[in-house]
Amino acid sequence: MAGLTLLDDRQEAVTAQDLVSAILARAADTKRLVVAIAGPPGAGKSTVSATLCAAINARDPDAAVVVPMDGFHLDNAILDARDMRKRKGSPPTFDCAGFEVMLRRLREGGEDIVIPLFDRKLDLARAGADIVKADQRILLVEGNYLLLDQAPWNRLEPLFDMTVFLQVDRLELENRLVQRWLGFGYNVGSAQARALSNDMPNADLVLEHSRPADFILKN
Repeated sequence: MAGLTLLDDRQEAVTAQDLVSAILARAADTKRLVVAIAGPPGAGKSTVSATLCAAINARDPDAAVVVPMDGFHLDNAILDARDMRKRKGSPPTFDCAGFEVMLRRLREGGEDIVIPLFDRKLDLARAGADIVKADQRILLVEGNYLLLDQAPWNRLEPLFDMTVFLQVDRLELENRLVQRWLGFGYNVGSAQARALSNDMPNADLVLEHSRPADFILKN
């Protein structure tokens, strides 16, 4: 995995394994550690989160679990009724309040908690798709808007114990997002239109209006 930069006065560079060690060290001092992994669309949040989760669990079996924000996408029927389907993935197309409630439940812990997941192939959120077990003490929460400094997303700030931001060159983001839509069967023109009309405005919002993170991952 790419190197990481710790945001402190020394701007100390750390590796992915250093980050895993830092998470495990922090987790040793608390009943449950909630780590935000944020970044723009196409930054690789899902891949990085899964990689970190596997590395943590290799050292502390079944301690970590990934909790995606995308399970709180509004259904397409609601977006159609609000004439917002073309902006799917933008902040207003998520149930931020429901996501906040889930995070508060997860922080409290003490019981298994059922969470939703987003199915990209079906293009919908599936309720009850996964379970965060009571004894899983490291939650890697991943999503675009976790560090957004705008309401209502800024209410999430106190719910995270550590924060990581994935940094990717803007042109590379655009290329990745076009490739994503090509992978879903769009032709080149449609893939470019989809990326430029919706994904990149969302990416620019994240890049320009996210709070500083504890760690920057140049992915």
